Amino acid sequence: MSSAKPASKAVRVHAPRLAREQRVDEILIAAREVFCEKGYEPTAVAEIALRLGVVEGTIYKYFATKRELLLKVLEYWYEEMFGDYARDLAGLTSHRARLHLLIWRHLRSVRDYPRLCRLMFREVQSEHDYRGTVLHDLNRRYTQLLVQALDDGVSAGEFRSDISTGLLRSMIYGGIEHQSWAYIMDAAVKNGRGVCGPVTLDIDRLAEQLTSIVCEGVASPAVGARVTPLSSRTKKTTGSP
Repeated sequence: MSSAKPASKAVRVHAPRLAREQRVDEILIAAREVFCEKGYEPTAVAEIALRLGVVEGTIYKYFATKRELLLKVLEYWYEEMFGDYARDLAGLTSHRARLHLLIWRHLRSVRDYPRLCRLMFREVQSEHDYRGTVLHDLNRRYTQLLVQALDDGVSAGEFRSDISTGLLRSMIYGGIEHQSWAYIMDAAVKNGRGVCGPVTLDIDRLAEQLTSIVCEGVASPAVGARVTPLSSRTKKTTGSP
């Protein structure tokens, strides 16, 4: 009898499934381009189909509505932003450095994809049906990375424990949105690649300043140090008894 082992069976790849995934990817790429060029409301599904060289019905074969298509485009964008965050954060031992990386990366996403940010802010987050969606869950996971960095700093005694990390998260992301809104709107008028005219976004400077504000504001006081209440300092300054 032969002792030769039977050859292992080759893994069968189902062509229809691969073809479907490829078509979905093509639609999402085309939709992202058109949404970024024209905005959500002015975009017609027929234009996306034309960009692909297919009939409009082909798009609806995979996406029931234009809004469903927009949400999926933004979901894919969030997955891209997650990227290799975990690996890069794991290589940083300083909680300040981890916080700075997360702030800088978020600013970089705003700088590089201003029109996607505008679509997220104006067409999705402001709508009543946003909560409970996959995109809402992705956004929570995304911002939780920053909350975790703050929580770890508190656990290590590097940050104060009496300040809500949820409040700090809102302050950071809200501050970034406020500081970058003019840039986002300017880029929305011109193009979707962040090539703007007079409005610029210095992400290095902003990231360092935001990190400094947060870290100095939540730094754990030195042992034995006493923080003078603002009211007491005001009295001394004004000469009040």
